[in-house]
Amino acid sequence: MFKQDALGKLLLRLTVGILMLFHGVAKLNDPSSIAFIGKQFAAVNLPAVIAYGVYIGEIIAPLMLILGYRTRLASLIIVSTMIVAIGLVHQNDLLDLGQHGGWRLELQGFYLFTSLAIACLGSGRLAMKPD
Repeated sequence: MFKQDALGKLLLRLTVGILMLFHGVAKLNDPSSIAFIGKQFAAVNLPAVIAYGVYIGEIIAPLMLILGYRTRLASLIIVSTMIVAIGLVHQNDLLDLGQHGGWRLELQGFYLFTSLAIACLGSGRLAMKPD
C-alpha cells in the first residue's frame, strides 16, 4: 500500500499555496484590482482600505503554506479570504452552474475547501515548522 502522508500534505500545501500566490502576484501587477475590491467593501459600508488585506490572503498566507510555516493559521487566512471574496463579489453565483456545467464558483470552492482541509490536516513533517 502506498502511504505517504507527509508527501501528500506537502503536495496539497504546495498546490494551494502556489496557485493562490499567482492571484496575489496578479493583484500586485494590476493596482486597479485593489481599487475594485475597495469599491466592493465601500458598497457594503466598510472602509475601502480593507482591500489591502487581500495581499495577506493571497501573498503572505500562500508563502506560509509553501514553506510550511504556521500552516494552520495560513490556511485559515485563505479560508477567510475566500469567504469574503464569495460574500462580496460572488454571492449571486452560489447556486449557478458555469458555461461547461460545473459549479460557477468551483475555483473559489477549491481554494476554500482545500484550505479548510489543510487547516484540519496540518503541515505534515515536510515543513519549516511542522505541526
